Amino acid sequence: MKPLLHILFLLLAFTAGARPHTYDVVIVGGTPAGITAAVAAAREGKNSVILERSDHVGGLPVNGLGATDIATRGATAGLFARFVALNKAHYTEKYGADSQQARDCSDGYHFEPSVAAETFARMLAEAGPGRITVLTGRQFDAEARYVEKRGDRIISIRILDRTTGREEQYRGAVFIDATYEGDLGAAAGVPFRTGREGAAEYGEPCAGKIYRWWKHGPDAEGTTYEGDDAIQAYNYRLCLTDAPQNRLAIPRPENYDREEYVSLVGDVLDGRNTDARYRTADSAAIARNRRRIEAGERTSAPGDVWGMAKVTSMTRLPNAKTDANNQHLALISTDLPEENWPWPTAGWAWRDRFAERLRDYTLGLLWFAQHDEALPAHFREACLRWGLAADEYRDNDGFPRQVYVREGRRLEGCHFFTAKDALPEAEGKRPPLHRSSVTASHYALDSHAVRKREPGRIHLDGFFSHPTAVYTVPYGVMVPRRVENLLFPTAVSGSHVGFSTLRMEPCWMALGEAAGTAAALAIDSRRNVREITVDSLQERLLRHGAVLVYLRDLKPGDPDYAAVQRLALRGFFPEWEAGLDRPLDEPTARLWSSLARRKITADGTATRREWIRRIAMTNF
Repeated sequence: MKPLLHILFLLLAFTAGARPHTYDVVIVGGTPAGITAAVAAAREGKNSVILERSDHVGGLPVNGLGATDIATRGATAGLFARFVALNKAHYTEKYGADSQQARDCSDGYHFEPSVAAETFARMLAEAGPGRITVLTGRQFDAEARYVEKRGDRIISIRILDRTTGREEQYRGAVFIDATYEGDLGAAAGVPFRTGREGAAEYGEPCAGKIYRWWKHGPDAEGTTYEGDDAIQAYNYRLCLTDAPQNRLAIPRPENYDREEYVSLVGDVLDGRNTDARYRTADSAAIARNRRRIEAGERTSAPGDVWGMAKVTSMTRLPNAKTDANNQHLALISTDLPEENWPWPTAGWAWRDRFAERLRDYTLGLLWFAQHDEALPAHFREACLRWGLAADEYRDNDGFPRQVYVREGRRLEGCHFFTAKDALPEAEGKRPPLHRSSVTASHYALDSHAVRKREPGRIHLDGFFSHPTAVYTVPYGVMVPRRVENLLFPTAVSGSHVGFSTLRMEPCWMALGEAAGTAAALAIDSRRNVREITVDSLQERLLRHGAVLVYLRDLKPGDPDYAAVQRLALRGFFPEWEAGLDRPLDEPTARLWSSLARRKITADGTATRREWIRRIAMTNF
């Protein structure tokens, strides 16, 4: 009997330990979108848990992405604006408003990884005690067996505590997939896409197989615009410094393979790069540039750069640090195309192996640039100025802890975002206005390479940048068509090209804020996430300074801000300025009369602001 009693005791103990943890909102992924979702839910009175696999929350801004990717400042606000303001406050309060650090922070849009971590911690703390639980070392595996559903509703999910090795269960009223990969959505049965659509499918620029001179073309031989299963490359956003007192030497990785990097030698000597200006360099010009470099001078090839900038694109951050990204002008840089293709749907064992491979590759590239004697000595000397910042990632030898997953699964939602949603309908005009907008956003259509260098190609397959205008993002990009209580603010719904502009952290943070707010609305109204009233969601977002439609001369804080935003979504402000204090003109009066279905007259004295207040009083 004793062995049987012992087994029963263990089973009871395990059952007690596996008792589900219950929260209003369960968030998988401690990315910036996961954090803003939790903060937004908290201010609506809801408690949440953030389940993060790594030991640190904050995603890429905490892991080297310190130069904010946003084309129009002010296009995205709300909690993203709070993040930026806290970054700026850190530098002005610590170093002084006139300090070099304050200038280098660029009003809070440029920041060190450790400062981003501090800012996110403060935002979480501001939500109030007991509202947000942050649990690190919690791994969700994207398999259906880890999701308990009742019909189309998620009841609970099971998570691995990586420290104890034990399984935990989490119940919630609403679940938010804030992972870069879309792991929870996929496990819950949401259809998804990976790879590239062809240009014929949605009529998008840059779709499919493309070889393009940087930055905006032209497209070159080999371009077919045909779709495939290729995934754009990942890398690490490095925090490098040229300050000797804070500089760690780049180590030679144990798994170093010189042959991976040897093509850099010819690129340096020939000044070879992918800038469209390099098209003018004929064989004689290339030979002259080679002689110049061999004589100890720097490159003069059109579009070429020198030293560490040849292999990584660096943006200056405060305290003599940089956000060092892939160098788009290069044919070999910190991106590692092709090898990442399995990542979106792979398990964590494979992902961890790739992360180590990518780390070794990256360190090997930098070490080669600094030490390989086939490179010109003065090139190596220029590279040797740089090293890892010793005071960042102290637990990881100065190296980022997280891979930059630019694109994982694209979960299919109620709105499928394509390039047309971000492109102006006519020159100087807006892109299509989405009545259900939860944020405005702005960045180019932008994708990294999907393949390594190929002989005779002017660039790597898949690189593109194509201009857009400030656009609106509809709620439906993060709302599944069937699952009733799930939102996904990062792995949003769209084509490869459409997703390529949505995938920037400011947009993701705004979508996270909208997701947390929508979750609270769904709980309070006892509706599923598709049935909530979007007007109510927008009203709550506007209350906290969100931008739903961008107007150059209107900012949160204006007494008529919310009214103008609501009316702008209905077409009252088709141009880029509100001009509230200008007298109402006749063409605008005709447009507003049509939209408001009432007589609005331009008498030469009443301002647009006065008329907006009258219209708003009718609860239009």
